[in-house]
Amino acid sequence: METTKVQSEGGLNVTLTIRLLMHGKEVGSIIGKKGETVKKMREESGARINISEGNCPERIVTITGPTDTIFKAFAMIAYKFEEDIINSMSNSPATSKPPVTLRLVVPASQCGSLIGKGGSKIKEMRESTGAQVQVAGDMLPNSTERAVTISGTPEAIIQCVKQICVVMLESPPKGATIPYRPKPASTPVIFSGGQAYTIQGQYAIPHPDQLTKLHQLAMQQTPFTPLGQTTPAFPGLDASPPASTHELTIPNDLIGCIIGRQGTKINEIRQMSGAQIKIANAMEGSSERQITITGTPANISLAQYLINARFRDVAAMWNDPSSMTTS
Repeated sequence: METTKVQSEGGLNVTLTIRLLMHGKEVGSIIGKKGETVKKMREESGARINISEGNCPERIVTITGPTDTIFKAFAMIAYKFEEDIINSMSNSPATSKPPVTLRLVVPASQCGSLIGKGGSKIKEMRESTGAQVQVAGDMLPNSTERAVTISGTPEAIIQCVKQICVVMLESPPKGATIPYRPKPASTPVIFSGGQAYTIQGQYAIPHPDQLTKLHQLAMQQTPFTPLGQTTPAFPGLDASPPASTHELTIPNDLIGCIIGRQGTKINEIRQMSGAQIKIANAMEGSSERQITITGTPANISLAQYLINARFRDVAAMWNDPSSMTTS
């Protein structure tokens, strides 16, 4: 069957599929309360908008339809992201508005056409639309696709997407494409005290694919440890191993970054690890404070990991003041 090609603004009016890679927060913004935002986008653009299964830090948003409906859907997404940026800026001292950024997932066999000979095509796209366009050098894991990042004003992004669609229609993918599928939130794997963990939403989950032998005690853990819950997560399973205690000594001048403003950080660590954490009062003449962590070996390991991670974050912020978004 032959596809009828109708010339329309910015490209050919044929059915096309564009895949976008988004973080969970961005996907939440697109879905909206009770799915209202995505429903409105589908209705007003006329494009099919599908979102890959959850439980992944990254999700794939697939937009399919005639090119004019795709451009409308992209416009709605770009303006929604701009609105999110404006809303987030109302609580921050920053004065310059950061650009809207979208990441497309494109078969690697089409990336050469997007870049053009000696980078001529990508240069032309940047100059004619005012958007920044970057094609990743490496393919996305376990796929034959690359990420193409577009950033700029919503208007620049829409013009740029139109040009990318034209290139993709003129240069179809060669050979079979292995699509990128984001992995479930099993990364990063955290190794701590011989036990590996993943953080999934509100759970600290002992990780199954371990490279090191699990602690015998940790093996007796119930598979899920919901926040602050000491009874087994599943009825019928044995209770957690007996509680033990671990002590840490932390310099006085660093204790603040562990406690956080009004105790927010320490409470977060308590919740995520399920451990009890007590910070001793400052002793006269001592430059250090004692921290006592009580819980199962797995809870203690996770609490230690989260405390170390907090120090790493703070050190990174000191080294790079521009990254100071959390305190």
